[in-house]
Amino acid sequence: MSQNSLPAHGRPGTDAANGEDQSTWDAKGFYNKLAPTKKPKTPNPQNAITIAVSSRALFRMEEEQKIYEEHGVEEYVKYQLEHEDEPFEPGAAFPFVKALEAVNARLRELYPESEELFDVVLMTNHHAQVGVRLINTINHYNLFIERFCMTGGRSLIGYLKAYHTNLYLSSDSGKVGEALGEGIAAATIFSPDKVVEVSDTQLRVAFDGDAVLFSDESEQIVKAHGLDRFFEHEKEHENSPLAHGPLKGFLEALGKLQKKFYAKGQRLECPIRTYLVTARSAASSGARALKTLRSWGLETDEALFLAGAPKGPLLEKIRPHIFFDDQMFHVEGATEMGTVSAHVPYGVAQRYKKSATKKEPAGGK
Repeated sequence: MSQNSLPAHGRPGTDAANGEDQSTWDAKGFYNKLAPTKKPKTPNPQNAITIAVSSRALFRMEEEQKIYEEHGVEEYVKYQLEHEDEPFEPGAAFPFVKALEAVNARLRELYPESEELFDVVLMTNHHAQVGVRLINTINHYNLFIERFCMTGGRSLIGYLKAYHTNLYLSSDSGKVGEALGEGIAAATIFSPDKVVEVSDTQLRVAFDGDAVLFSDESEQIVKAHGLDRFFEHEKEHENSPLAHGPLKGFLEALGKLQKKFYAKGQRLECPIRTYLVTARSAASSGARALKTLRSWGLETDEALFLAGAPKGPLLEKIRPHIFFDDQMFHVEGATEMGTVSAHVPYGVAQRYKKSATKKEPAGGK
């Protein structure tokens, strides 16, 4: 992705009066006002909803990654040490993480002793010496991230499992594929191509259906036999729930937290809102999707059946903090309209990749 493709904080500008980067100060002021001044106790991983985020998903590290790729690890570490007092700029996952913290703040108000909270873990396979700059950056933005894993080139899989990870976001599609292969919900995150302001009080998460929340059973029918047979198949199996997909567990975790707000009479003021955004047609194949969620005891706040129409324009209206889809075509369409999007490389659609897969993830290649 080009330098013009930035996350929600916008492109840097300069204050002519004092030479300061004005957008950096604006971003700092915006994000800092959302964070608690006193950092609360970290929840037990076994009780929390653990969100693992790579350093290049959370922060913009294109320049550093270029040094690593062109000059190797020693020059990379040297550069990081020389610049460790300079905070990174917010990356694609930053607004999502801030929204998680906003939900936690509300949960702590209602349930002061509960550990059923979001717990963000920073994951990187880079050298531990880079950790000082990451810590400085986290403190700069007053983020509540206490758990770090810096593995020095080793696989993250064992650590993701040890932390009971509910969702792993990375800019490295290879690591995401490895995590999915081990049964861990994961996605490759992409920065939007333009700035769209998102809510600072309500976490909004949008999911595709097939091969994301559900299995790829129906997509296999489409690929093998075409749409007409797909519609027949869905009608025949309308009352047979689809098998679960890789992110079903994450939606389940979100629903569990939503019910804590409902129990306090705050359904209308709930700071979590979920969306099903699917290319399915409501009349011909929508019922099975909704009945599948019902059979799981789950629901989304909104269900949007687009019958093959582009998802980007609708997502621009919803303004989710993140949108998950298994097809890069939809991921690209969403990022072009300003939505932070995450590719879930799962299911039969991955065998039919088109040129859209050349799009760079957040933080560079």
